[in-house]
Amino acid sequence: MLTINEIFYSIQGESTRAGQPCVFVRLTACDLRCSWCDTPYAFDEGRKMSVDDVIAAVEQYGCPLVEITGGEPLLQEDVYELMERLSRAGRTVMLETGGHRSIARVPAGVMKIVDVKCPGSGEAGRNDWSNLDVLAPHDEVKFVIKDRIDYEFARDVIARHGLAGCVAAVLLSPVHGVLDARTLSEWILADRLPARLQVQLHKYIWNPTTRGV
Repeated sequence: MLTINEIFYSIQGESTRAGQPCVFVRLTACDLRCSWCDTPYAFDEGRKMSVDDVIAAVEQYGCPLVEITGGEPLLQEDVYELMERLSRAGRTVMLETGGHRSIARVPAGVMKIVDVKCPGSGEAGRNDWSNLDVLAPHDEVKFVIKDRIDYEFARDVIARHGLAGCVAAVLLSPVHGVLDARTLSEWILADRLPARLQVQLHKYIWNPTTRGV
């Protein structure tokens, strides 16, 4: 049984899949409280659904791309069965995770997007650094950047762990409405950083506070 906040069909706003139609399965609950969190409603709002019911809800959209997100989806034990079954059914499955829970049990075919928390989040002390040792070539690592301190933190982590050479993409995302994307772009260019600027595309298509998109 899973506690589900929402299931919806929209345009993927992040990652290297940005712009593609995607079904999102948002799970309830998170044990982090990032300063810039844009989904606090997922902390406790939700309804109980069986894995079968979640899969049936996903299938009604007829979309090959599915993202499991939250909250923090790895807090719920049955999420592993959900990811495995969606993968076996031929879906391309993405997992958005906060980077503080072990990804070791995530099915091999799932594209993991690991969010390494920077100091500006207030949760940098919770990072599980062992996750960076078990990343697969199809995975992605994301840093949400609030200010220059966050940028320098991310730059150092990227270099120290050689991230650019072991994952499909290293993503740097400015906190929407706080750090200008142009400023972050200039920092990336000045350092010739092997990373990809990411904006939250859905917040430019719809109002940033719109839910279910």
